[in-house]
Amino acid sequence: MDLSPLEASALLDEWTASGHGDREADWQLATYDKLPLTLVRGEGARVQDAEGRWYWDLYGGHAVALVGHSHPLWAAIVGEQARRLAFYSNVVYQPLRTAACRTIVEFAPKNLTRVFLSNSGAEANEVALKMARHHTGRKTVIAFEGAFHGRTAAALAVTWSEKYRSYSQPGLGYTRFARWGEIPELDDDVAAIILEPIQSLAGMRTATREWLHALRAACDRNGTLLILDEVQTAWGRLGTHFAADLYDVRADFITSAKSAGGGFPVGVTLVDDAVAQQAKNGDQGSTFGAGPLACAAILATHHVLRTEGLVDRARRLGEHARAVLTAALPTCEIRGAGCLLGVKLDRPVKPLLPLLRDRGFIVGGSDEPTVLRLMPPLTLPFETLDAFAQALRSLP
Repeated sequence: MDLSPLEASALLDEWTASGHGDREADWQLATYDKLPLTLVRGEGARVQDAEGRWYWDLYGGHAVALVGHSHPLWAAIVGEQARRLAFYSNVVYQPLRTAACRTIVEFAPKNLTRVFLSNSGAEANEVALKMARHHTGRKTVIAFEGAFHGRTAAALAVTWSEKYRSYSQPGLGYTRFARWGEIPELDDDVAAIILEPIQSLAGMRTATREWLHALRAACDRNGTLLILDEVQTAWGRLGTHFAADLYDVRADFITSAKSAGGGFPVGVTLVDDAVAQQAKNGDQGSTFGAGPLACAAILATHHVLRTEGLVDRARRLGEHARAVLTAALPTCEIRGAGCLLGVKLDRPVKPLLPLLRDRGFIVGGSDEPTVLRLMPPLTLPFETLDAFAQALRSLP
């Protein structure tokens, strides 16, 4: 049955009208404490609720909306691919998979020569952890206090927060946690160190260049692999392609997701050449990973990044945010880089979130009660940051 664009729009409107508000709770397993918002449309750096009100999206749906909501080129490419071939698995060759993997590798640091595509950041981390243990023949992984690496079993085993980790206990074990900023003691059973260069959920706790280089040196001395979890920091969000580029540190694995597909679910595990050479057919697999729609989304996202100069724009947005926020609130501390920022205030931020929504801004909190998280699309207008700074300053 063929539908005209108007007929398709009418069906979407009908389904949307039937699912407003908290009706999800009748059918969906409990997930998050939801914001009191029913969002139905997005355009650039804004989203619209069911009542027709627009908000500036400084949260980006968990740092996902990299090139903006419903970017016209992105939507056109993904829609056209849906009409050509929506899905087939890795059991056949697919030209867009070749193009997407080549594009990712060319975007990445030079030592990372192979990529595995999955569906989420947790899956990307699972692959890196699994490969690190297999490649080294060791069991132990060292993670850091404050870490969040996903909700699957192995990813939860290296996640710090007890409220997440306890759900899957005993998990897969063989994890040691070190203090943020320290060089942990490495013995001959440590397969890998895994860390987020910026711990977003922990309040945008930001690594230093010196620490990351010291970790790299310690790994090299011990034959331990270094995994950078760049699920939130990758794809230009920091004003560089990856955090590894910002810090000029070599990783054996970089994992990413969130922004990689511009809104389409994609997990990415980039692998160092020396490790990749040992991989064999059958070691990894994913039915839905690297499907045609996902690959089209990756290529469309990268095309927009490149043609609209969004990586450098992220850097400039970060600098502008730092300037206007510190001018409006001289006592605040700005953490992070580019379009992944934490604003540490002198009071809890949870009561401020609904007040900011009333003023037209969606922002995030964090596990550090006094830190706001800003993870907007890289297309956010600069003047929106001025307005946000003044809105934040005006709060009672």
